[in-house]
Amino acid sequence: MRPRLRAFSGQPWQSTHALLLLPVALIVLITVVDMQAPYNVHLGPALVIAPALTPSIAGPRSTAAVGALALAAQILIGVTHGGLGTTNHVVQIITLAVLSVLLVVYSALRERRQAQLAQIRTVAEAAQHVLMWPLPEQIGPLRIASLYLAAEDEAQIGGDLYAATRCEGAVRVLIGDVRGKGLSAVGEAALLLGAFRESAHRHIPLPDLAALLEQSVTRYAADLEPSEEAGERFATALLVEIPDRDPVTRMTSCGHPPPLLLSPGHAVTVPSLHPSPPLGVHAPSEHTLDVFSFEPGDTLLLYTDGVVEARDARGRFYPFTERVVRWTDDSPEALMHHVRRDLLTHAGGRLGDDAALIALHRTAVDRRRHHGRVADADALHPR
Repeated sequence: MRPRLRAFSGQPWQSTHALLLLPVALIVLITVVDMQAPYNVHLGPALVIAPALTPSIAGPRSTAAVGALALAAQILIGVTHGGLGTTNHVVQIITLAVLSVLLVVYSALRERRQAQLAQIRTVAEAAQHVLMWPLPEQIGPLRIASLYLAAEDEAQIGGDLYAATRCEGAVRVLIGDVRGKGLSAVGEAALLLGAFRESAHRHIPLPDLAALLEQSVTRYAADLEPSEEAGERFATALLVEIPDRDPVTRMTSCGHPPPLLLSPGHAVTVPSLHPSPPLGVHAPSEHTLDVFSFEPGDTLLLYTDGVVEARDARGRFYPFTERVVRWTDDSPEALMHHVRRDLLTHAGGRLGDDAALIALHRTAVDRRRHHGRVADADALHPR
């Protein structure tokens, strides 16, 4: 492994030095051609192309070295064509020297900017891991894959959120979407995730869990919401509970888009939910528990509205259901790969809103029933 790591780490250094041969070769070529050209042909001013190319492939030191080499070549050309005392050669040398200095300054500023952006990315990635812990590949009877696409440039996090946790005999999953996007919505997303992680392990029904999340969002809005934004801070959320032994899934929706149920053989169904208003809108309502069949081999695809509201160049929404039907037999990881590539292609490489997806694939489990279990099958909705 060590030799491979050394070889890989050396590739950027080798490629950079290989690219530096281009401006150096350009200087040599221009110098040789100019020295062989007739007296009335002046190619020396073209030497500035070499230091102008260097900042795109190397740093300020390499730019300064190439600039110095170009200046030396310009002096050599001047000596060859009648000496350095002529006005034309003096002007060319001074101009090349000034431009080379400016290019070195530009290269230094560019390198500094790149270092700042790299630090921002590192901080954003660390914040994302603190805010949204990476989902495990396997939890209980589920194989899991997730995808997060932030709308803002250089951002790794935004207003979309997801989490998964174990409770006794089941897996509970949250996916949500805080109003707004980017860093302005991170605070609300962190609050909702913290409330879910604190309460999800309790043995309470999903509607009661949704009520606890509602209380947390309401308290946050009352304490920290600016007066000019009163009533404008809210979040959609979908709570999902998947028992280990029962082939069902229980859901409580708070204004969130319904998931897609993918079954082998290119079958996609949309569960008919009874959603309550989003969290934080202060509308009196009862949270409903919906129960659906979720057999081994099925995949439950959760998503936020940033997916279905992505538009192409003509303003058409992303046809999520129609596209996903092609990948119902794929693994969760392959499914996320296909959706990411297809979604970004549809949106022209950039989304207008944050987007998050979770694929929950149910594996085969021991389906023997425990005595005293409540018969959820009576409450199943037909697919």
